[in-house]
Amino acid sequence: MSLASAASVFANLDRSRYEPVPIKIEKDGRWALADRPPSTMIAGEVIEQARLEAARPVREGREVHFVARPSDETILSIDRTRGRDADVPAAVVTGLSLDVIFPMLHGPYGEDGTMQGLLELANIPYVGAGVLASAVGMDKGMMKIAFAGRGLPVCPYRVVLRHEWKASADRITADLEKALQYPMFVKPANLGSSVGISKAKNASELVAAMDLAGSFDRKIVVEAAVPDAREIECAVLGNDTPEASVPGEIIPSREFYDYESKYLDEGSKSVIPADLPARTADEVRRLSIEAFKAVDAAGMSRIDFLLSRRDGSLWLNEVNTIPGFTTISMFAKLWAASGVDYPTLLDRLIGLALDRHAEKQQLRTSLT
Repeated sequence: MSLASAASVFANLDRSRYEPVPIKIEKDGRWALADRPPSTMIAGEVIEQARLEAARPVREGREVHFVARPSDETILSIDRTRGRDADVPAAVVTGLSLDVIFPMLHGPYGEDGTMQGLLELANIPYVGAGVLASAVGMDKGMMKIAFAGRGLPVCPYRVVLRHEWKASADRITADLEKALQYPMFVKPANLGSSVGISKAKNASELVAAMDLAGSFDRKIVVEAAVPDAREIECAVLGNDTPEASVPGEIIPSREFYDYESKYLDEGSKSVIPADLPARTADEVRRLSIEAFKAVDAAGMSRIDFLLSRRDGSLWLNEVNTIPGFTTISMFAKLWAASGVDYPTLLDRLIGLALDRHAEKQQLRTSLT
């Protein structure tokens, strides 16, 4: 989904203020200065393109390398085609300075603190959360610890390591049944887009769900299901004084909002603002800001909740530090309904990145 998000950013940046540079990171980790800006695609087209590229990798764009230290040259662009003439060096290297990085990288190696750590080494401003918030926001187990430490409502849960499951599946199954009861949601701790998530209603489904989640991560999070749950989302924008949008509701096409209902089915829909009592809507917004602060987020986040239809109880599900960012993604639509259009949202996020970076430059890093 990173390509679709990046395409929306490029299409809506004010060219009188910004000169965007498209840098694409391939699945194998190769960085390239894209030949052309990313084009807007719907989710299904992005998924199909990724499948085709995996089957038949195509190298596009000029090779670039990020300079992982403070430098006037943020990236080095390498043109190896120039070396075909004996009178020209084997490769021509050109330095390019960037003022701010806007990461549109969803999931591992982009949203989990690894990319943010690289940008910190280069001491360059970047949009969104820092290393800590990104890492905690990706790890669903650590996220719940941070929420609970701030006294925020989280569903009963357990964390199981893959090696523990392989060694003692029967014992762990019995422990989970006793502690959480069915139905349960089973998730890889570190992954996005609801990949690898299952709802288990009995022991055989639990075993299959644990095996599936364990194929994606060494850490598995198992949660008690909220009875008859509504899926409520809220967007947060800011640094030290964050603001929350109006809440919205996702009505999935399937039993829960899994990967297929997010990206492949056409039946899922959103309702903005969500049909909630004023007191509940205010509580969603308050808890969203508290969750944002609990992981020490910055710039932006989308906070997801589960609201029980049976008793009205509200539970924090997760925080997404780089949410889907197309013009029709929930984050953008929630802010549009709150009076902040997409181009203005981009301006504010870039401003927040520059402000946060400038503040950090005032800190001392040693006694000498």
